[in-house]
Amino acid sequence: MVRKKKTVQEIAPVTEPLTIEESHVNNLRENLEEIKTYDGVIGYILRNSTSAAIDLKDPTKLIDYAVLSSSTLDASEVLSEDFNLGDVKSIIVEGKNVKVLSLTVSDSRISIFMDKEANCEKVLRKLHDL
Repeated sequence: MVRKKKTVQEIAPVTEPLTIEESHVNNLRENLEEIKTYDGVIGYILRNSTSAAIDLKDPTKLIDYAVLSSSTLDASEVLSEDFNLGDVKSIIVEGKNVKVLSLTVSDSRISIFMDKEANCEKVLRKLHDL
């Protein structure tokens, strides 16, 4: 009786390439570029653990918008914990002339700055489809 030799193939563990995360971020940036064209949108800040993308119509207010973005997202987390609200999907802070919509999508923190009369619902629908 002749024994057949079995061949054993080694299968290397598959690790997800970094391009998947990069394509997700690129898709998010593409959507933000489209959102930036909506009526009343001033600009946005997109941050993740390794980078940030900032696109504002008035770059002289960059620091003001960055502080507002960070403070809004941090405050939403504190309020959520203090009042046992669970995960906050989005938060809108409305001032005298401007409002900011802040939310987290995957690992990215997004703040979109708008005129007070701008339509937040349209922006939210576009971002929650991701």
